[in-house]
Amino acid sequence: MTTPISSALLAAALFTVTYAVNLQAPLYSVYAAHSGAGAAAVTLAFAAYAAGLVPVLLLLGGLSDRTGRRLPIAAALLLGLAATALLAAAPSWPALVAARVMLGAGTGLATTAGTAFMAELLGEAKSRQAALLVASATSLGFGGGALATGVSLDWQGPTTLPASFIALFVLAPVLAAAALALPRAGTRRAAPLLRLPVFPAGTWPYGTALALAWSATGMTIAVLPLQLEAQGLGARTGLVIFLAIFTGFLCQPLARALGNRAALLLGYALVPLGFLLVLGGVWSQSLLLILSGTALTSAASYGFVYLSALSEFSQRAPGSRARAAAGLFVYAYAGFSLPVILSGALADWLGLLPALAVFQAFLLAGSALAAALWRLRARSGQTAPA
Repeated sequence: MTTPISSALLAAALFTVTYAVNLQAPLYSVYAAHSGAGAAAVTLAFAAYAAGLVPVLLLLGGLSDRTGRRLPIAAALLLGLAATALLAAAPSWPALVAARVMLGAGTGLATTAGTAFMAELLGEAKSRQAALLVASATSLGFGGGALATGVSLDWQGPTTLPASFIALFVLAPVLAAAALALPRAGTRRAAPLLRLPVFPAGTWPYGTALALAWSATGMTIAVLPLQLEAQGLGARTGLVIFLAIFTGFLCQPLARALGNRAALLLGYALVPLGFLLVLGGVWSQSLLLILSGTALTSAASYGFVYLSALSEFSQRAPGSRARAAAGLFVYAYAGFSLPVILSGALADWLGLLPALAVFQAFLLAGSALAAALWRLRARSGQTAPA
């Protein structure tokens, strides 16, 4: 199998794993209604994703060093298939919690193995290109699943088995078999089964920026659908989530051209600015402002920050890329889940708009503090800018 075909199949597998992650997002309100759940319960189910993902990142980030890259990727595809089948069979809040745990575990397996595998397939000289391919495939997947379900619901009408689910049922087993047929790359190591993630020296600004950026994306995916539903705009949930990620994909070539340091600084500025527009849109009930803010946070989250962070972590740990990817995603998913849980509880207590305002204040303060601290340490020689 040639390298272009192998890398394309790997990219397709990574896309499909992440396509499954937000596939059910436009149906959150349906699952909540079936179980009589409020905002806190919905956001807790959303964040259950981290309950499956973080243990994999913390303990099994180097699993593919021992088993080879292909098996974890195939397993991730089958976990996504099983999670989606569970939701189709039992559309409810408990099923959503269980499905999100499985989806998190699958994402942890695929992103750590896939990041290392792509770099091995393309070679050390093309490590930045490998990071771009992984970032592009996963960004399209995270956004594409929600959009596909939104389009399916527009076409089919209300249903808990949209065509987007059926597409996954067809694709996942085919790509799992294809993943197992990919050529071996790198060498298996006689490493311990349980291995902690690696946090390469000098990468904390990138990890912190990704945590802040993905916290904004997590709020968009988990909390905004509830607001859109209240405004009679539930059918636009898939579009909002797609924009929350796809705009970042479009910005990835620019991020690559700017270089990691400049892309990171731009990301620190765009995340709080974009969410401020989202907050204004919720306050004024303006879909245009919500979409504009969502696109701006996406440019930072999945464009400038995601690509620069993935590239830095990969390049600074060439001998431990899978564990370095695990380290990066520990940052990312701590941001992706914890603020969402807290904001869901605040939304039930104070209302959605005050909860979003509190989150905006956190985002602004966190971004300003992290960027200032990084620049201060860079000037004093404690952190060499990339």
